[in-house]
Amino acid sequence: MAPATDEPGANLSVSLITFGPGEEVWERFGHNAIEIRDRSGDARLYNYGIFDFSQKNFFLNFARGLMTYRAAAGDPADELPVYVAEGRWIVRQELNLTPAQREKLAGFLAWNVREENAQYRYDYFRANCSTRVRDALDAALGGAIRAQTIAPSRGFTYRMDADRLMRPDPAIMLAIDAGLGPYADRRLSYWDESFVPTELMRHLREITVRDEAGNEVPLVANETLVAAARIPEPPEYASNWRWAALAIGIASALILVGLARLRTRTWARVTLASIASVSSFMFGIAGLVLAGLWLLTDHVSAWRNENLLLFNPLCLLLLPTWLGAFRRSWRPSRFAKNLALAIALCAAFAWVAKILPGFEQDNWFWIALLMPLHFAFALATTTALNHVRPAGIQAR
Repeated sequence: MAPATDEPGANLSVSLITFGPGEEVWERFGHNAIEIRDRSGDARLYNYGIFDFSQKNFFLNFARGLMTYRAAAGDPADELPVYVAEGRWIVRQELNLTPAQREKLAGFLAWNVREENAQYRYDYFRANCSTRVRDALDAALGGAIRAQTIAPSRGFTYRMDADRLMRPDPAIMLAIDAGLGPYADRRLSYWDESFVPTELMRHLREITVRDEAGNEVPLVANETLVAAARIPEPPEYASNWRWAALAIGIASALILVGLARLRTRTWARVTLASIASVSSFMFGIAGLVLAGLWLLTDHVSAWRNENLLLFNPLCLLLLPTWLGAFRRSWRPSRFAKNLALAIALCAAFAWVAKILPGFEQDNWFWIALLMPLHFAFALATTTALNHVRPAGIQAR
């Protein structure tokens, strides 16, 4: 607690409160807030990243990338028990701010949570609960946090952090990974990586500031574990599934080619047609979604997504062809055969393009998984021509 003087801000203490990841999807990245406590023990907890599902047009604006979130203040005595009940860890870091800095920060936060100032444009990576907390602390410290974190990097990217933190929900993790474009693959400074609350907590441990006497002191005066976690921690690193994806992709492609060669048999024909129809529909719809995220929304992290070469909207044009493959007499048109080959070549270009400048997206997992499938589907259209005899022609 600050010493008892009449200097503005001397009766205040400032702490960063960090909450570990929770079990809900929107809790996987964790959360943080700033606690302002006065000499009497009264405290306010300032949170960013507050959203409301009942907000007008929330889901439409979410899809368009036009999310409006807000800041709010609450009583730590009411809010902390909620996180404890969810099984999430809580760490309090009391910060070494001068009285003037504490006063400045407290005044800004009180202003920011007013109804007319509370709303802000949300972004997953650049304007979330943690970056807003970071920016408020940095402004009070005259830029000391940014100055000491803008250059260092451990080589992580937005994609790496998103993948590792969403690992407990594999389906959602894969959907997010598929939807992220090259923006998510630039190497992050510690400043940028502080969009993850846990990383901001860690980086603050290394920050030094000047006290009132001009001496260099650690920013974190003391750190206390308020509550321990009762749910598993996310992994420190993103999983590397490239080789597993390649093995699955090649094995699946070989099975598809085998089915195409056996399609005179009913079970093989029906299996091939079913897999190809469902795959074409799913790839095509996914491609339309990716194109829409790029061309029709403000989701910057989804722009220029190279996975469009793999989740190709042109697959939808092949759907009638694959539905026709249920028939024994199926003979795909030359257009269908050329289209299937073009789709496969687009997938191959996603791989070859990695040697070209401007194609830095880390989508090796999807290339390894899907490129073999597209070539198998293309080969199946040519195999059909060789293995289905016109009606009336008998084998000798």
